[in-house]
Amino acid sequence: MEIKDLTKAEEQIMQILWQIEKGFVKDVMDHIPEPKPAYNTVSTIIRILETKGFIGHEAFGKAHQYHPLISKEDYKRHATEKLLGNYFENSVESMFSFFVKEEKVDLSDVDEILKMIQKLKNKAK
Repeated sequence: MEIKDLTKAEEQIMQILWQIEKGFVKDVMDHIPEPKPAYNTVSTIIRILETKGFIGHEAFGKAHQYHPLISKEDYKRHATEKLLGNYFENSVESMFSFFVKEEKVDLSDVDEILKMIQKLKNKAK
């Protein structure tokens, strides 16, 4: 199944659903920081997410309890691949170089990355 892109508002709702695992619109609203959008706005975004295949629901009478159908990990993979492809010509080296130049990587990050690289090298042997 192809994962679709999310708008900023849709992603905010998904972040909440990934965190709470399941909930009614009111539960999602409780986790949105001020200034909160209107209840109907959140309800509409949730229905759009359901149409896109990101969430499902269980009906309790007229009320629906929503839950993620796509994991945060799967969406993270999709977003990372898109970022790599659209901005870094599918080059992890190019992306890493960008983060270094933008000073988004500190020495402790570099140490962790080097440890991961060493583990990969050892695994490949």
